[in-house]
Amino acid sequence: MFAKPIPGRTTAAAEGNVVLFLIGMRINHFWAPHHWLPVFLAMPRMLRELSRDPQSGLLGYQLLTGSPRTYYVVQYWESEEKLLKYAAAPQQLHRKAWAMINRFERKSRQHVGIWHETYIVPPGSYESIYGDMPPYGLGAATGTLPIERRGATARERFAHGAKGAHGAKGAEGPESAEGREGQEDAS
Repeated sequence: MFAKPIPGRTTAAAEGNVVLFLIGMRINHFWAPHHWLPVFLAMPRMLRELSRDPQSGLLGYQLLTGSPRTYYVVQYWESEEKLLKYAAAPQQLHRKAWAMINRFERKSRQHVGIWHETYIVPPGSYESIYGDMPPYGLGAATGTLPIERRGATARERFAHGAKGAHGAKGAEGPESAEGREGQEDAS
């Protein structure tokens, strides 16, 4: 089952802060699957748990690989609070997985590496464009809109988010609509 491309150009329907959580692992020694395989298998279980609970705050995710050794997940969350609540909840799989990973780390002699990064991206600091694509990334997590609803250029799409967060902006400077006539979108 493949997602059907949306014809034309769209943008993510995200409003407000975007909470971006990146998490991954690196297999340092392939010959020790008993050390890295449990870590590898923990993430799909957590994603299933989160996906089954619409109140969890997970909006969407993408599973990715950087090489045969590195695997990671890009996650989009409703709020920082919901991400932190899930991470700390004793009844959720994350706490059990984290305890398991800590045990493996102590005795694994560096067979598997783990990492994560969290970004809270304020309105006006992100934009997106999808051309003839099925919903993907932030667009899959928040829905998509025709590009015209947010602006024809990246600058206009950034400004859309900034207006929503900080009130109406003043008049456009030299980059006004008249100054942009005939310009191509830099995206």
